[in-house]
Parts: sequence; C-alpha cells; structure tokens
Amino acid sequence: MSHTAIDRNFHKLIDEYAPVAQLGTGFVFTEGPIWHPVQNHLLFSDMPGDVRRKWTPDGRIEEVMRPSNKANGMTYDADLNLLACEHATSSVARFLPDGTREVLCSHFEGRELNSPNDICVRSDGRIYFTDPTYGRMEHYGVPRPTQQGFQGVYMLEPGHKPGDEPVLVSDRYMFNQPNGLCFSPCERWMWVNDTDQANIRMFDVGDDGRLTNGRIFASGIRDSLKPGLPDGMKSDIEGNVWVTAPGGVWVYSFHGMLLGKVSVPEMVANLHWGGDNWDTLFMTSSTSLYSVKTKVRSRNEPFMNPNIHTGGATNVTSAQPEARTQPQSQPGGAGLKIDPSKAVLLIQDMQNDVMMDGGAFAETGSPEHAKQQNVLANSARLAEACRAAGVLVIHVWLVCEPGHPAMARNSPLMEGLIDGNAMVRGTWGVQPAPGLEQKPGDLVVEKMTMSAWESGRLENYIKGAGRNVIINTGAWTNMSIEHTARTGADKGYKIILPEDACSTMNADWHRVSIEYAMTNVATVTNVDAVIAALR
Repeated sequence: MSHTAIDRNFHKLIDEYAPVAQLGTGFVFTEGPIWHPVQNHLLFSDMPGDVRRKWTPDGRIEEVMRPSNKANGMTYDADLNLLACEHATSSVARFLPDGTREVLCSHFEGRELNSPNDICVRSDGRIYFTDPTYGRMEHYGVPRPTQQGFQGVYMLEPGHKPGDEPVLVSDRYMFNQPNGLCFSPCERWMWVNDTDQANIRMFDVGDDGRLTNGRIFASGIRDSLKPGLPDGMKSDIEGNVWVTAPGGVWVYSFHGMLLGKVSVPEMVANLHWGGDNWDTLFMTSSTSLYSVKTKVRSRNEPFMNPNIHTGGATNVTSAQPEARTQPQSQPGGAGLKIDPSKAVLLIQDMQNDVMMDGGAFAETGSPEHAKQQNVLANSARLAEACRAAGVLVIHVWLVCEPGHPAMARNSPLMEGLIDGNAMVRGTWGVQPAPGLEQKPGDLVVEKMTMSAWESGRLENYIKGAGRNVIINTGAWTNMSIEHTARTGADKGYKIILPEDACSTMNADWHRVSIEYAMTNVATVTNVDAVIAALR
C-alpha cells in the first residue's frame, strides 16, 4: 500500500512506500497513543473495551488498567505523570508514577463537563483539552444527558489544583465537536479540529494561554468513499500538521497546504510519535494498532527530554525551562545560523497607507491580514534583536511626490497609487507604521517600484557594508517581498524570509507566495528562529 504525495515536500516527511506495520489487533476501538520516553513503551486506550494497554518493542501487548473509565486521549506532563481524558467520568485525571489517581477537573460553572476527549501540555505547564459529547454516547462512553449546552476547549493553569474548574479558552459556540488539538513547535499557535465540521482551526496562543484569532486552517476533510474524519492530530518538528482523515492520515504544511496522505488499512482515530528517535508514528486504528517510520520527528513536547527524565523521576521546575529552550522553528528554520556582521534586515513598505486602517489600501484587506500575522509587533521585535546583534537595518519606503508626476499607469498597482493618492511625501500615509520608525543607525531607501532593487542605493548600502545575507520582511508578500527576494537570489545574496514578519492582502495570497515562490529562492522560517540564529 503506497502513500499519496500531493506536493513534493511530502517526500521529505515520509517515504512514499514506507510500510505500515500492524502491531496488534482484535481490539474494539483504539485511541490515545502515547510513548513513555524512559520506559520505552506505548500506552493506548480501548474506549468501548474500557481498558488501557501497553505495547513494548518486543511485540508484547498487555493490559495495564481495567476498567479505565473509558479513557480516550492521553499524554504525559513534564513530571511523567499520565494525563487521561475519561469519558465515563467526564474528567481529566492524572495518574502519578505510583498509580495514584487524581481528578484534575470534572465540572465547569458547577455543571459536569461533557466528556474530555484529547489533551496536550504546553512547556509552561498549561494543560489543554477538548470537550465534545462523544463520551455520553452509546459505544464510546456512558449514555447520559449533557449538562453544558456547548462543546469547548479548556485550559488548566500551571498552578491548577485538583478539583478546581478549568478555564474556557474558546468561544462557546464555535465548535460542534472539538476533538484533536496540538501546538506548533514554538507554541505560539494551536490547531484544534472539529470532527462534525470536518475542519481544522488555527489559533494564536496569548500570553495568558487563551486562544485568539481563530481561523480556518483546513476544511473539507471527508470522503464519502472512505471512512475517517478529523480526530487525533499532532504537529511534527517542522510545523507540519498530521491529522486522522479518510483513508488514514493527511499531512498539511504549516500554512495549510495539503502535502500528502498516509494510507492505513483501517480508519485511524489518533496518532503520536515514539521510538528511540521519535520518528516512529504510532496510529490507533479501529480494531488495530499500526506504526510507520517517518523522516521527520515529533515536535518537542515537555515530557520528551531524556536528559531530564532519568530513572523515572523528574522535577517540574527543572523540566519546564529546558522545554522552553527547545528549537523553535518552522519549515526551513532548523539549524539556521546567521553571522550578524554579514546580515542586513530589510523592512519594506511598512507604511501607514499599506498597514493601517484608514490608509489608502485599507480596502484591499492589507491591515486585516497584518493583524492576523501580528506583523507589526513581530517586525518590531525582530528589528530590535537585529540592532542589538549588529545587523544593519534598512527601511525601504515607497515614496511618491505630490500629484504623482511622471508616474505611468502601466499596471493596476501604479493605477492604485495614483487614483488613491497614496504614498505621498509629507502625508500621514507615507509615514512608517507605529513601532517601525527609523532608529539611530538605521538606513532608509526610497523607491517607486515593487522591488527594492530598482533604487541603486540599496545595493550600494549592502555592498558598502560588506553584507551578503538579507533578512527580507515587510508588506505585500506576493509583490514587494517576492520581487526583492527573487532578484536578491539572482544577485547571489542569501535570502532569509521570516514569514510572520510579512503580510499582504489576505492569507491565501500570502500562502501561495510562501509555499510556491519563496521556497525556491529563500530560506522560509519565522521571527523566533531568526532571533535564535543571531545568538
């Protein structure tokens, strides 16, 4: 059984003919696989069978708990306590290494939770779980009326005490049946899928842990000819999303492009990496347990560091800082190193007419996409880090004279500049967006074109400073940024593109440019990875 590559990048993640091995069968409905990093075994649930089992690399499978309160999703915290979502008790339970069971939560606003379903842990100790109603249905749980009236996503704070109520971090009525959830490698974003809606949403994770700016990441994850829907979901270390789906597991890039499909003989309910190198993907699939080797490993999770978890005992306070220092990269960011003395940061077209509500180009959607990308804050943070490290910061501003004299109407872009009376010297619109003003030591290049290279001053600055690496940021990902990147690559410069410091008119235009054009001419990464590479 071969897997299906939709995009060539799928081949970097898994071999098209990687065999899927059946590790055990004869179960009722398997779920919740999780690998123990010290004891080297896989735990998995059998919800309807009301049992928890353990698989070991010698091929043995044994029961470890019966009844299991029809537990579903499971994970470990940084202390290697097992966290389990129990359908029968509507609880999130914690099992200490000695087997002691504690109920972390079971109620919200005084009423029973529906049935906690899947669970993950952030490196700061916050625990997140989904709460659909499946555990109150026949077969998957214990039939009984619901008490909440909605299905949400919840969080337990780092200081949460057993029995306290969780914090609701999603809109009450956004989801029909929220199910799988996972963090991006840098933990700035979270994905949550909805089985009924057959989609995945992407959220920003705020400083307080709450989920904001929910938007559709992928939709239409269904097939009338094949069993399977979004259920379990995990992120790999490169920021790709692996989700259960018709025919097995579908893999999406960080930007929501379907890369390929892993074929599995049975409908897959959940998945997680494990093994010595965290490159074995275990899949709980209806009546069986399967595995397949991948070329990529899991994102770094708090429980996965073997240097901390030795002898089966750990310390939370020592584990969490270590987890926070794990590499924070998106596609192209792994192993990135930048010599600040050889680098230039370009901040292009970050001006009020482009970036701000009320600007000449506001109706294009540019200000809204800038907010979605958090591009102003990201760019300002990157600029400060670059200045501190010794990177030369160059602002590239599009500046027209009043009346736009001698400007040809040779393209829709130029027509928009003229008709909108945009980017005119001396006006509010031409000024840099808040937080991105020129600072001492920064240089400014003015242009009247999409590409920054049409002004000879840019190359004079770069060559004069002896720089050969360009960190390319700014507005109009698919226009100014892409044009500058292409020409810069042709000129022999190494182009680094932190995509979360770029924006354009909408997410689709941004995604197409990043996925199809930029990956051929630049190292596509993110702000955190660039800042880390400067150190």
